[in-house]
Amino acid sequence: MDQLGIDLGTVLGNEEAEAEDGVECRRAEAGPAWHGQRLDRCLVEMASEFSRNHLQSLIERGCVRVNGQAASSASRKVQAGQQIEIDLQPTAESRAFRAEPMELNIVLEDEHLLVLNKPAGMVVHPAAGNWSGTIMNGLLAHHAGAATLPRGGIVHRLDKDTSGLMVVGKTLEAVTALTRMIAAREVHREYLALAHGRVLAPLEIDAPLKRDPVSRVKMAVLATGKPSRTDVFPLGTESWETRVISAVHCVLHSGRTHQIRVHMASRGHPLVSDPLYGGVLALGLARQALHAARLSLAHPISGAPLVFEAPLPADLQAAWATLGLPEPRLGELAG
Repeated sequence: MDQLGIDLGTVLGNEEAEAEDGVECRRAEAGPAWHGQRLDRCLVEMASEFSRNHLQSLIERGCVRVNGQAASSASRKVQAGQQIEIDLQPTAESRAFRAEPMELNIVLEDEHLLVLNKPAGMVVHPAAGNWSGTIMNGLLAHHAGAATLPRGGIVHRLDKDTSGLMVVGKTLEAVTALTRMIAAREVHREYLALAHGRVLAPLEIDAPLKRDPVSRVKMAVLATGKPSRTDVFPLGTESWETRVISAVHCVLHSGRTHQIRVHMASRGHPLVSDPLYGGVLALGLARQALHAARLSLAHPISGAPLVFEAPLPADLQAAWATLGLPEPRLGELAG
């Protein structure tokens, strides 16, 4: 018996069909116990494997019909004898781990790993609001082995609007080794950024980070957070309109979410065009002025030293030029 006191096997009559696009269409005739109940509550009884929120979204998308007419309200009352149909579209989450052919900017690839130069605006791993079009979807299409690996082989991430280098494992052996190397701080990551204010001397920012208790989309410096350290080296300071902007070279000693963005803001130097942490839009940039420019590590299998560099992308090149600063020579940077 179901929660409403009905033998669903009788009500459904085992009537299930496949829609033309392969989506299951489930049907039921409302019995006496459903009379006067909300439509969405009845749908939960018809398809208990889905959440109520997802079933409500199917109503909004026109996937639910009562007596052949599309239902428009989750709260409408069901009457005994009505025929209810629902096209059980999969959740966005269930579609996330699908192969999507896309162009990946591959800097190096062998049988065990690949190094990508990620463009700004691309999400690395599927999450709420970005269930498709991610780096992971592209990896699943790029090589068959990705489907057998945790997160498709992704061992570290870049923020959506941060550009630059990231390493990905292609075998379980490589993924395991890379994960251990990152935890041991044996994968060295260096960034170029533009920040508000004058940065005239090196900064060693050692400040623990944790999810902001007020705004869950942000991170914050909190005593109870995880240890986090960023070394910052000044590359030049120039004026732009009424603002002073500094170019900096940042070296990570840990890899926390939003680490450079939060650390710089905590010292009064939010990144240019990073409004989440107080950075003002400037220099025509539509995203935070942050680029993963240099990546160095030992090959996870052979142990051979690997060093990769990614020049500034076009938008940051233009911003550097507007400030009158020469583009950094990555191999000559301090740190």
